[in-house]
Amino acid sequence: MSQLLLGIDIGTYSSKGVLCRPDGTIIAEARADHDMSIPKSGYAEHDADAVWWSDFKQIAKHLADKVPQGDHIASVGGSAIGACVLPVDENGKPLRPGILYGVDTRAVSQIEELEEKYSREALVKFGGSRLTTQAVGPKIMWIKQNEPEIYRKTVKFITSTSYVIFKLTGNYVIDAHTATEFNPLINIKTVSWDDRFAEGITSLDQLPEIGWSDEVAGRVTAEAAAETGIPEGTPVTYGAVDALSEAVSVGVVAAGELMIMYGSTAFFIFLIDEPVPTNELWLEAGAFKGQYEYSAGLSTSGSATTWFRDQFGKDLLLAESSGGPNAYATLAKEAASSPIGANGLIMLPYMSGERTPIFDPKARGVIAGLSLSHTRGDVYRAVLEGTAFAIRMNLEAMQKAGAQIKHGVAVGGGASNELWLQMVSDISGIPQLLPEKTIGASYGDAFLAGLAVGAIENLDVLKKDWVKIKQEIHPNPENKKVYDHIYPLFKDLYLQSKLVVHQLAYLQF
Repeated sequence: MSQLLLGIDIGTYSSKGVLCRPDGTIIAEARADHDMSIPKSGYAEHDADAVWWSDFKQIAKHLADKVPQGDHIASVGGSAIGACVLPVDENGKPLRPGILYGVDTRAVSQIEELEEKYSREALVKFGGSRLTTQAVGPKIMWIKQNEPEIYRKTVKFITSTSYVIFKLTGNYVIDAHTATEFNPLINIKTVSWDDRFAEGITSLDQLPEIGWSDEVAGRVTAEAAAETGIPEGTPVTYGAVDALSEAVSVGVVAAGELMIMYGSTAFFIFLIDEPVPTNELWLEAGAFKGQYEYSAGLSTSGSATTWFRDQFGKDLLLAESSGGPNAYATLAKEAASSPIGANGLIMLPYMSGERTPIFDPKARGVIAGLSLSHTRGDVYRAVLEGTAFAIRMNLEAMQKAGAQIKHGVAVGGGASNELWLQMVSDISGIPQLLPEKTIGASYGDAFLAGLAVGAIENLDVLKKDWVKIKQEIHPNPENKKVYDHIYPLFKDLYLQSKLVVHQLAYLQF
């Protein structure tokens, strides 16, 4: 019997799965779409059963049916958005919807409280990064202060990937990368839970067991087998955050390598050997024992283009539903007809606050320079350029921290937009490599699943068989000159509008 590897990733707005062989050959793929709940401004949630587990079951059943006769699923790897917070009771039942990663900004006052109590400097030295809306500790603290009855009933605080693995195996586990987002409950140097700053948040026995993404966390139970179609006893890995699996999927696995993920948010991973704390980025564990990384992320990237399409491209969506061209493709053509600088428009893409490097949950989107002569294409180009300027800010923060960036590997749904990719290279001055296959995090999950059970011998197999580069995107020097003139205006617009925007943020519900 031939071994097959199953990888499934749960994303912000959709989930994807892939079934493949140990040499990377794809047997089948599957997808499920879902919504993100925004109960009020600054909140972002998923129902753990209706989204995370439901999507996983649907995709797993579909892929399990595609297993060729004589083959079998040798291992399962999963990933999901992270880090999220899900309180569960003694039976593993969710007590409330899962609170999502950095796009959920509800715990700002808890961050301030912890920094005042312990000092930002001490927290950064211990956890590797400052507390931000990406950190899990303050969100657990928010539950304790605002939902005391739920807090009282909670037996474990877990995350999205943890919940899926619990449903599969009955074990409460978490991968090391996601665990290092549980600031200030983890020691970055030892990658282990530590109660030094846990007072007022939670006890360590309420946290899951830490393991590495290429290790086996448990095996599929009989109940889970009946629900998913995955054979009972199949090994399951510790999982990963979606961005980390995405990096693996395109061969970013060694120190000095950079991934740029174009998804609902933009996310960046630069791998390093030694944990050097920073105030502008997240310092986290990698997929493999002894590995670290600088991570960074925009709060809104692809989600800003989705917002624009849905609000200002209703005619394009209607045409697409009637067999016309893809709405995004049409908007990209309109943006391409607008000149560099979008005819004098600049957009701050901070529609859900912003994460790195400014860490401003009260930031909001701003479009500056509008006149009656501007077209939809101009504004859409400004949206794309705004995210590209924000990407440059993050890459500069990495370089400031010591990163020697030779190029980035582009991945994610947005990597299919060549106009966008070229903008990012032109604005940042960084070349980008585009893999032949950009399947996403589920492909990386499958690779990690193969490593965990020995179906894949080592990391060399990844770049030998799994990842092929089809295109290199280089900065256009002339375009970069123009963008270098606009970029300071982008940064000034944020600084000069911040006071007004923060006041407006308080008026949003």
